[in-house]
Amino acid sequence: MISRDEILGILERYDPEKITVGVLGSHSALDIADGAKEEGLPVLVVAQRGRHKTYAEYFRLRKTRDGITKGFIDEVIVLEKFARIIDVQDELVKRNVIFVPNRSFVVYTGIDRVENDFKVPLFGSRNLLRSEERSEEKSYYWLLEKAGLPYPEPVKPEEIDEVGLVIVKLPHAKKRLERGFFTAASYKEFREKAEKLIKLGVITEEDLARARIERYIIGPVFNFDFFYSPIDGEIELLGIDWRFETSLDGHVRLPAAQQLTLPEWQFEPEYTVTGHASSTLRESLLEKVFDMAEKYVKATQEYYSPGIIGPFTLQTAVDKDLNFYIYDVAPRTGGGTNIHMAMGHPYGNALWRKPMSTGRRVALEIKRAIELDELERVVT
Repeated sequence: MISRDEILGILERYDPEKITVGVLGSHSALDIADGAKEEGLPVLVVAQRGRHKTYAEYFRLRKTRDGITKGFIDEVIVLEKFARIIDVQDELVKRNVIFVPNRSFVVYTGIDRVENDFKVPLFGSRNLLRSEERSEEKSYYWLLEKAGLPYPEPVKPEEIDEVGLVIVKLPHAKKRLERGFFTAASYKEFREKAEKLIKLGVITEEDLARARIERYIIGPVFNFDFFYSPIDGEIELLGIDWRFETSLDGHVRLPAAQQLTLPEWQFEPEYTVTGHASSTLRESLLEKVFDMAEKYVKATQEYYSPGIIGPFTLQTAVDKDLNFYIYDVAPRTGGGTNIHMAMGHPYGNALWRKPMSTGRRVALEIKRAIELDELERVVT
Protein backbone atom coordinates (compact mmCIF):
# COMPACT_ATOMS: atom_id res chain seq x y z
CA MET A 1 0.00 0.00 0.00
CA ILE A 2 1.32 3.44 -0.96
CA SER A 3 1.79 5.26 2.32
CA ARG A 4 -0.35 8.27 3.01
CA ASP A 5 2.84 10.23 3.73
CA GLU A 6 4.03 9.55 0.18
CA ILE A 7 0.73 10.78 -1.25
CA LEU A 8 0.84 13.88 0.95
CA GLY A 9 4.38 14.52 -0.28
CA ILE A 10 3.04 14.55 -3.83
CA LEU A 11 0.14 16.75 -2.76
CA GLU A 12 2.57 19.31 -1.34
CA ARG A 13 3.79 19.98 -4.89
CA TYR A 14 0.28 20.80 -6.10
CA ASP A 15 -0.85 24.35 -6.81
CA PRO A 16 -4.02 24.65 -4.69
CA GLU A 17 -5.41 27.25 -7.06
CA LYS A 18 -5.17 24.87 -10.02
CA ILE A 19 -6.71 21.70 -8.59
CA THR A 20 -8.45 19.57 -11.24
CA VAL A 21 -10.98 16.83 -10.49
CA GLY A 22 -10.13 13.62 -12.33
CA VAL A 23 -12.23 10.49 -12.87
CA LEU A 24 -12.24 7.34 -15.01
CA GLY A 25 -14.78 7.62 -17.85
CA SER A 26 -17.27 5.01 -16.66
CA HIS A 27 -19.69 4.18 -13.81
CA SER A 28 -20.46 7.55 -12.14
CA ALA A 29 -18.06 9.81 -14.04
CA LEU A 30 -20.78 12.13 -15.38
CA ASP A 31 -22.03 12.86 -11.86
CA ILE A 32 -18.50 13.60 -10.61
CA ALA A 33 -17.76 15.81 -13.62
CA ASP A 34 -21.05 17.69 -13.46
CA GLY A 35 -20.64 18.28 -9.73
CA ALA A 36 -17.10 19.58 -10.14
CA LYS A 37 -18.23 21.98 -12.85
CA GLU A 38 -21.10 23.18 -10.66
CA GLU A 39 -18.53 24.15 -8.04
CA GLY A 40 -16.23 25.80 -10.57
CA LEU A 41 -13.49 23.15 -10.63
CA PRO A 42 -11.98 21.96 -13.94
CA VAL A 43 -12.67 18.36 -14.94
CA LEU A 44 -10.42 15.77 -16.60
CA VAL A 45 -11.83 12.39 -17.66
CA VAL A 46 -9.60 9.42 -18.50
CA ALA A 47 -11.51 7.39 -21.09
CA GLN A 48 -11.00 4.22 -23.12
CA ARG A 49 -11.08 4.31 -26.91
CA GLY A 50 -14.38 2.94 -28.10
CA ARG A 51 -16.12 4.29 -25.01
CA HIS A 52 -14.76 7.84 -25.12
CA LYS A 53 -17.35 9.73 -27.17
CA THR A 54 -19.73 10.17 -24.22
CA TYR A 55 -17.08 12.34 -22.59
CA ALA A 56 -15.02 13.65 -25.51
CA GLU A 57 -17.97 14.62 -27.70
CA TYR A 58 -21.48 14.45 -26.28
CA PHE A 59 -20.85 16.06 -22.87
CA ARG A 60 -17.64 18.00 -23.56
CA LEU A 61 -17.54 21.70 -22.78
CA ARG A 62 -17.95 23.82 -25.94
CA LYS A 63 -19.60 26.89 -27.40
CA THR A 64 -22.51 26.77 -29.83
CA ARG A 65 -22.46 28.85 -33.01
CA ASP A 66 -24.34 31.62 -31.25
CA GLY A 67 -21.98 31.63 -28.26
CA ILE A 68 -23.98 29.59 -25.74
CA THR A 69 -21.96 27.39 -23.37
CA LYS A 70 -22.84 23.71 -23.61
CA GLY A 71 -21.45 20.65 -21.82
CA PHE A 72 -19.28 20.34 -18.72
CA ILE A 73 -16.20 18.16 -19.35
CA ASP A 74 -13.08 20.25 -19.95
CA GLU A 75 -10.60 17.64 -21.07
CA VAL A 76 -10.41 13.95 -21.94
CA ILE A 77 -7.36 11.71 -22.09
CA VAL A 78 -8.16 8.75 -24.35
CA LEU A 79 -6.30 5.49 -23.70
CA GLU A 80 -6.40 2.20 -25.58
CA LYS A 81 -7.30 0.43 -22.32
CA PHE A 82 -8.48 1.79 -18.97
CA ALA A 83 -5.65 -0.08 -17.24
CA ARG A 84 -3.15 2.16 -19.03
CA ILE A 85 -4.09 4.94 -16.63
CA ILE A 86 -0.99 3.88 -14.68
CA ASP A 87 1.08 5.10 -17.66
CA VAL A 88 -0.33 8.64 -17.51
CA GLN A 89 -0.26 9.18 -13.76
CA ASP A 90 2.72 11.55 -14.00
CA GLU A 91 0.66 13.69 -16.37
CA LEU A 92 -2.23 13.67 -13.90
CA VAL A 93 0.08 14.79 -11.09
CA LYS A 94 1.50 17.54 -13.32
CA ARG A 95 -2.06 18.81 -13.84
CA ASN A 96 -2.79 18.89 -10.08
CA VAL A 97 -5.41 16.16 -10.38
CA ILE A 98 -7.28 14.86 -7.36
CA PHE A 99 -8.72 11.60 -8.63
CA VAL A 100 -12.16 10.36 -7.55
CA PRO A 101 -12.24 6.53 -7.61
CA ASN A 102 -15.25 4.61 -8.87
CA ARG A 103 -15.85 0.87 -9.19
CA SER A 104 -14.70 0.78 -12.80
CA PHE A 105 -11.38 2.37 -11.83
CA VAL A 106 -10.72 -0.38 -9.29
CA VAL A 107 -11.82 -3.24 -11.55
CA TYR A 108 -10.06 -2.16 -14.74
CA THR A 109 -6.87 -0.92 -13.09
CA GLY A 110 -6.70 -3.78 -10.60
CA ILE A 111 -6.83 -3.34 -6.85
CA ASP A 112 -3.14 -4.20 -6.38
CA ARG A 113 -2.07 -1.45 -8.76
CA VAL A 114 -4.49 1.04 -7.22
CA GLU A 115 -2.99 0.35 -3.82
CA ASN A 116 0.67 0.12 -4.79
CA ASP A 117 1.34 1.87 -8.10
CA PHE A 118 -1.17 4.70 -8.65
CA LYS A 119 0.52 7.67 -6.99
CA VAL A 120 -2.14 10.26 -7.74
CA PRO A 121 -3.92 11.65 -4.66
CA LEU A 122 -7.32 9.97 -4.35
CA PHE A 123 -10.33 11.71 -2.88
CA GLY A 124 -11.57 9.05 -0.50
CA SER A 125 -10.23 5.99 1.28
CA ARG A 126 -7.69 4.05 -0.80
CA ASN A 127 -7.26 1.34 1.85
CA LEU A 128 -11.01 0.61 1.96
CA LEU A 129 -11.41 -0.14 -1.74
CA ARG A 130 -10.22 -3.75 -1.33
CA SER A 131 -12.97 -4.43 1.22
CA GLU A 132 -15.44 -4.48 -1.67
CA GLU A 133 -13.96 -7.76 -2.92
CA ARG A 134 -16.13 -10.54 -1.44
CA SER A 135 -13.31 -13.09 -1.72
CA GLU A 136 -11.04 -11.08 0.59
CA GLU A 137 -10.67 -12.23 4.20
CA LYS A 138 -11.38 -8.69 5.41
CA SER A 139 -14.20 -7.94 3.00
CA TYR A 140 -17.06 -5.60 3.79
CA TYR A 141 -18.78 -8.56 5.48
CA TRP A 142 -15.88 -8.69 7.96
CA LEU A 143 -16.25 -4.98 8.56
CA LEU A 144 -20.03 -5.22 8.97
CA GLU A 145 -19.55 -7.95 11.57
CA LYS A 146 -17.02 -5.82 13.46
CA ALA A 147 -19.47 -2.91 13.36
CA GLY A 148 -22.34 -5.05 14.67
CA LEU A 149 -24.40 -4.35 11.55
CA PRO A 150 -27.05 -6.72 10.11
CA TYR A 151 -26.31 -8.61 6.90
CA PRO A 152 -27.69 -11.78 5.32
CA GLU A 153 -26.02 -14.73 7.04
CA PRO A 154 -23.78 -17.02 4.96
CA VAL A 155 -25.13 -20.45 4.07
CA LYS A 156 -23.31 -23.64 3.07
CA PRO A 157 -24.76 -25.50 0.06
CA GLU A 158 -25.84 -28.44 2.20
CA GLU A 159 -27.72 -26.06 4.54
CA ILE A 160 -29.99 -24.57 1.88
CA ASP A 161 -32.84 -27.01 2.57
CA GLU A 162 -32.98 -25.81 6.19
CA VAL A 163 -32.64 -22.07 5.47
CA GLY A 164 -34.88 -21.71 2.42
CA LEU A 165 -34.29 -19.30 -0.46
CA VAL A 166 -30.66 -18.21 -0.92
CA ILE A 167 -28.78 -16.08 -3.41
CA VAL A 168 -25.45 -17.28 -4.78
CA LYS A 169 -23.05 -14.40 -5.47
CA LEU A 170 -20.22 -14.86 -7.95
CA PRO A 171 -18.86 -13.05 -11.01
CA HIS A 172 -20.12 -13.67 -14.53
CA ALA A 173 -17.82 -16.03 -16.41
CA LYS A 174 -17.37 -13.74 -19.43
CA LYS A 175 -18.47 -10.27 -18.30
CA ARG A 176 -16.19 -10.07 -15.27
CA LEU A 177 -17.45 -6.69 -14.12
CA GLU A 178 -20.97 -8.13 -13.98
CA ARG A 179 -22.69 -10.76 -11.87
CA GLY A 180 -23.32 -14.45 -12.32
CA PHE A 181 -25.81 -14.47 -9.42
CA PHE A 182 -28.58 -17.03 -9.11
CA THR A 183 -31.13 -18.08 -6.48
CA ALA A 184 -32.04 -21.50 -5.10
CA ALA A 185 -34.52 -22.77 -2.52
CA SER A 186 -33.02 -26.24 -2.06
CA TYR A 187 -29.67 -28.00 -2.44
CA LYS A 188 -31.12 -29.93 -5.40
CA GLU A 189 -32.09 -26.68 -7.15
CA PHE A 190 -28.66 -25.21 -6.35
CA ARG A 191 -26.85 -28.10 -8.05
CA GLU A 192 -29.21 -28.19 -11.04
CA LYS A 193 -28.99 -24.45 -11.69
CA ALA A 194 -25.23 -24.37 -11.17
CA GLU A 195 -24.69 -27.17 -13.67
CA LYS A 196 -26.92 -25.49 -16.25
CA LEU A 197 -25.21 -22.10 -15.83
CA ILE A 198 -21.76 -23.68 -16.13
CA LYS A 199 -22.87 -25.47 -19.29
CA LEU A 200 -24.21 -22.17 -20.69
CA GLY A 201 -20.94 -20.39 -19.91
CA VAL A 202 -22.51 -17.96 -17.42
CA ILE A 203 -20.44 -19.11 -14.42
CA THR A 204 -17.37 -21.29 -13.85
CA GLU A 205 -16.65 -24.15 -11.44
CA GLU A 206 -13.75 -22.16 -9.98
CA ASP A 207 -15.90 -19.13 -9.20
CA LEU A 208 -18.68 -21.34 -7.84
CA ALA A 209 -16.25 -22.87 -5.34
CA ARG A 210 -15.49 -19.38 -4.00
CA ALA A 211 -19.05 -18.06 -4.24
CA ARG A 212 -20.78 -16.29 -1.38
CA ILE A 213 -24.09 -18.03 -0.59
CA GLU A 214 -26.40 -16.14 1.73
CA ARG A 215 -30.02 -16.03 2.83
CA TYR A 216 -32.19 -14.14 0.35
CA ILE A 217 -33.99 -11.23 1.99
CA ILE A 218 -37.48 -10.94 0.52
CA GLY A 219 -38.35 -7.26 0.35
CA PRO A 220 -37.58 -3.96 -1.40
CA VAL A 221 -34.00 -2.81 -1.91
CA PHE A 222 -32.64 0.64 -1.08
CA ASN A 223 -29.17 1.98 -1.81
CA PHE A 224 -28.38 4.74 0.70
CA ASP A 225 -25.95 7.29 -0.73
CA PHE A 226 -24.06 8.77 2.21
CA PHE A 227 -21.22 11.26 2.58
CA TYR A 228 -18.82 11.51 5.51
CA SER A 229 -17.06 14.85 5.87
CA PRO A 230 -13.72 14.71 7.71
CA ILE A 231 -13.86 18.50 7.87
CA ASP A 232 -17.15 18.58 9.78
CA GLY A 233 -16.99 15.13 11.34
CA GLU A 234 -20.56 14.55 10.18
CA ILE A 235 -22.51 12.00 8.15
CA GLU A 236 -24.92 13.22 5.49
CA LEU A 237 -27.62 11.20 3.72
CA LEU A 238 -27.62 12.68 0.22
CA GLY A 239 -30.07 10.37 -1.53
CA ILE A 240 -31.52 6.91 -2.09
CA ASP A 241 -31.62 4.88 -5.29
CA TRP A 242 -32.53 1.43 -6.54
CA ARG A 243 -31.49 -0.56 -9.61
CA PHE A 244 -32.79 -1.74 -12.93
CA GLU A 245 -31.23 -5.14 -13.63
CA THR A 246 -31.31 -7.20 -16.80
CA SER A 247 -32.60 -9.71 -17.38
CA LEU A 248 -34.13 -9.85 -13.89
CA ASP A 249 -36.51 -6.95 -14.49
CA GLY A 250 -37.70 -8.57 -17.70
CA HIS A 251 -38.42 -11.82 -15.90
CA VAL A 252 -40.47 -10.26 -13.13
CA ARG A 253 -42.69 -8.51 -15.69
CA LEU A 254 -43.76 -11.87 -17.06
CA PRO A 255 -46.68 -13.84 -15.57
CA ALA A 256 -45.55 -16.90 -13.60
CA ALA A 257 -47.05 -19.26 -16.17
CA GLN A 258 -45.00 -17.62 -18.93
CA GLN A 259 -41.80 -17.80 -16.89
CA LEU A 260 -42.25 -21.56 -16.56
CA THR A 261 -42.29 -21.97 -20.36
CA LEU A 262 -38.98 -20.18 -20.99
CA PRO A 263 -36.32 -22.23 -22.82
CA GLU A 264 -33.25 -23.42 -20.90
CA TRP A 265 -31.01 -20.59 -22.10
CA GLN A 266 -33.46 -18.03 -20.70
CA PHE A 267 -34.53 -19.87 -17.56
CA GLU A 268 -32.37 -17.98 -15.03
CA PRO A 269 -32.38 -14.17 -14.93
CA GLU A 270 -29.08 -12.30 -14.88
CA TYR A 271 -28.37 -9.39 -12.54
CA THR A 272 -26.56 -6.92 -14.79
CA VAL A 273 -27.17 -3.36 -13.61
CA THR A 274 -28.29 -1.12 -16.47
CA GLY A 275 -29.71 1.91 -14.69
CA HIS A 276 -31.04 3.40 -11.47
CA ALA A 277 -34.09 5.22 -10.15
CA SER A 278 -34.48 7.68 -7.30
CA SER A 279 -36.39 6.80 -4.14
CA THR A 280 -37.33 8.04 -0.69
CA LEU A 281 -37.87 6.21 2.60
CA ARG A 282 -40.65 6.55 5.14
CA GLU A 283 -39.41 8.98 7.76
CA SER A 284 -39.93 6.66 10.72
CA LEU A 285 -37.18 4.42 9.29
CA LEU A 286 -34.57 7.11 8.67
CA GLU A 287 -33.07 6.94 12.14
CA LYS A 288 -32.36 3.24 11.66
CA VAL A 289 -30.52 4.09 8.47
CA PHE A 290 -28.42 6.82 10.09
CA ASP A 291 -27.60 4.45 12.93
CA MET A 292 -26.22 1.92 10.42
CA ALA A 293 -24.13 4.63 8.77
CA GLU A 294 -22.77 5.82 12.12
CA LYS A 295 -21.67 2.28 13.03
CA TYR A 296 -20.07 1.74 9.62
CA VAL A 297 -18.10 5.00 9.77
CA LYS A 298 -16.90 4.25 13.31
CA ALA A 299 -15.74 0.76 12.28
CA THR A 300 -13.81 2.13 9.28
CA GLN A 301 -12.06 4.61 11.55
CA GLU A 302 -11.11 1.84 13.95
CA TYR A 303 -9.95 -0.77 11.43
CA TYR A 304 -9.04 1.24 8.30
CA SER A 305 -7.47 4.44 9.57
CA PRO A 306 -8.20 7.27 8.79
CA GLY A 307 -11.59 5.72 7.96
CA ILE A 308 -14.11 6.47 5.25
CA ILE A 309 -13.70 9.80 3.48
CA GLY A 310 -16.46 11.25 1.33
CA PRO A 311 -19.12 9.18 -0.44
CA PHE A 312 -20.14 5.64 0.44
CA THR A 313 -23.25 3.57 -0.23
CA LEU A 314 -24.95 1.01 1.99
CA GLN A 315 -27.01 -1.32 -0.19
CA THR A 316 -29.86 -2.87 1.77
CA ALA A 317 -32.94 -5.05 1.62
CA VAL A 318 -35.85 -4.61 4.05
CA ASP A 319 -37.86 -7.58 5.28
CA LYS A 320 -41.55 -7.74 6.23
CA ASP A 321 -40.76 -6.70 9.82
CA LEU A 322 -38.93 -3.56 8.60
CA ASN A 323 -35.51 -4.93 9.46
CA PHE A 324 -32.64 -3.74 7.27
CA TYR A 325 -29.96 -6.10 5.97
CA ILE A 326 -26.84 -4.71 4.29
CA TYR A 327 -26.01 -6.96 1.36
CA ASP A 328 -23.34 -4.79 -0.28
CA VAL A 329 -21.19 -1.77 0.56
CA ALA A 330 -19.55 0.70 -1.83
CA PRO A 331 -16.69 2.48 0.00
CA ARG A 332 -16.64 5.15 -2.74
CA THR A 333 -19.13 6.82 -5.07
CA GLY A 334 -22.13 4.56 -5.60
CA GLY A 335 -23.23 3.45 -9.04
CA GLY A 336 -26.64 5.13 -8.88
CA THR A 337 -25.65 8.74 -8.33
CA ASN A 338 -25.95 9.79 -12.00
CA ILE A 339 -29.72 10.06 -11.54
CA HIS A 340 -29.12 13.14 -9.40
CA MET A 341 -26.60 15.07 -11.49
CA ALA A 342 -27.72 18.64 -12.20
CA MET A 343 -30.83 18.12 -10.00
CA GLY A 344 -29.19 16.89 -6.79
CA HIS A 345 -30.32 14.26 -4.29
CA PRO A 346 -33.63 14.82 -2.46
CA TYR A 347 -32.10 14.64 1.02
CA GLY A 348 -28.91 16.43 0.06
CA ASN A 349 -30.91 19.26 -1.50
CA ALA A 350 -33.00 19.65 1.63
CA LEU A 351 -29.91 19.61 3.86
CA TRP A 352 -27.87 22.13 1.88
CA ARG A 353 -30.83 24.21 0.60
CA LYS A 354 -29.58 23.92 -2.97
CA PRO A 355 -29.11 21.13 -5.54
CA MET A 356 -26.55 18.76 -3.99
CA SER A 357 -25.62 15.66 -5.96
CA THR A 358 -22.86 13.32 -4.83
CA GLY A 359 -20.57 14.76 -7.47
CA ARG A 360 -21.19 18.30 -6.30
CA ARG A 361 -20.72 17.28 -2.66
CA VAL A 362 -17.31 15.79 -3.51
CA ALA A 363 -16.29 18.99 -5.29
CA LEU A 364 -17.59 21.13 -2.44
CA GLU A 365 -15.51 19.17 0.09
CA ILE A 366 -12.41 19.59 -2.09
CA LYS A 367 -13.04 23.33 -2.35
CA ARG A 368 -13.61 23.67 1.39
CA ALA A 369 -10.42 21.70 2.08
CA ILE A 370 -8.47 24.03 -0.22
CA GLU A 371 -9.90 27.12 1.45
CA LEU A 372 -9.17 25.76 4.94
CA ASP A 373 -5.70 24.51 3.86
CA GLU A 374 -6.74 20.98 4.86
CA LEU A 375 -6.53 19.04 1.58
CA GLU A 376 -4.51 16.34 3.35
CA ARG A 377 -7.64 15.42 5.33
CA VAL A 378 -9.64 14.38 2.27
CA VAL A 379 -7.07 12.44 0.20
CA THR A 380 -5.20 9.15 0.54
